Formats: sequence, C-alpha cells, structure tokens
Amino acid sequence: MITNFNGTIVCASKYFDADEIRILYQKGVHDFGENKVQDFLKKVELLKDLDITWHFIGHLQSNKVKDMINHMSLLHTLDRFSVAKEIQKHANQSVNCLIQVNLTEEDQKSGVNPDNLDQFLLEIKKYDKINIVGFMTMGKLDDLEMTEIAFKKLDELTNLYHLPYRSMGMTDDYEIAIKHHATHLRIGRKFKEML
Repeated sequence: MITNFNGTIVCASKYFDADEIRILYQKGVHDFGENKVQDFLKKVELLKDLDITWHFIGHLQSNKVKDMINHMSLLHTLDRFSVAKEIQKHANQSVNCLIQVNLTEEDQKSGVNPDNLDQFLLEIKKYDKINIVGFMTMGKLDDLEMTEIAFKKLDELTNLYHLPYRSMGMTDDYEIAIKHHATHLRIGRKFKEML
C-alpha cells in the first residue's frame, strides 16, 4: 500500500467497523488508532482475541481517561495537564505518550503552542507514569504548503528534544510526512483499498 516507508502505519479505524478491522488484521495490519473513547472501548472488547496494537489518535477529554488509558500502547494527543493528571491517577503502569503540537496556528486545533513546549515538557516530568516518546501534529486541510512547514518544524523539534517518534501525515499528506522523517503515519481512507 505505502511502500517507501519503514515506520509504523496506524490504521485510523474510525472508518472501519470491527468486522472490517478483523479483515485488515488478517491481511497484516496490526496497528489501529481510534478517535473517540466510546468507539475505542467497543472495538477493543469486540477484537480482544486479536493481538492488536491500539493507538489513541483523537482529542482526549480528561473525564474519559480512566476508561481507556490501560487499553492502548501509544497516546498520540497529550496536550493538557488535566489529561496528564488523570493518566497519573488511573494508569496501571507507565504510558507512552506523544505531545500534540499545534504547528499550523489554527485556533480550532488542539495542541501545545510550540512557544510553550519547554515549559510543558518541564512540568510533565512531575508525572512518573507518563513517558514522552515524541511529538504529533496535523497538517492544514487543503494547504500543502502550510502542512509542509508544520511537518518540517515537527521534525526539527523532535531532533531538538532528542525524542524518537514523529506522528504526522494522513491519507492526503503522508508523502510530505515521510519526507520529513515521520515515524508514525495515521492513515484512514487508503485502507479501503485492502477490503
């Protein structure tokens, strides 16, 4: 499907029901990412017989953390201390997290402002159940030029802080993400080709 990439392709499974995920799993897709806690928990339960690596890739509300935090391998969207406090309170063990950074300067998008990243990383060290392993960002819809600027910046920030993971790139802009050393792509509609 995507041949020029040796990182992790996360199937954005909001596009697929449990039966379709089962088919994709049988075809070799083992990393799935959900956007909504309710859907996530339902699919985790329905597919518990499969050895799926679950990612959470959507905006996470503080009051939903306790329900889902012990059922996933990587949280892509840590962006607030209120969520960090809930992880600390409810996680059974250390949780691998990516900090979502808002690099397209869009007010409606979640994410830590890059100017506040130093302070955020400093404060997050208080929480011993949170293991920061990288950053995540989203491109700008219908603006590949701005998207490329954002992905380049994420690559630079990840290098600056000596972190291993860069989660960026979706179906419409993953090639730009690969160019800027993405380690995780979050691909949805493109997986329809495999069904």
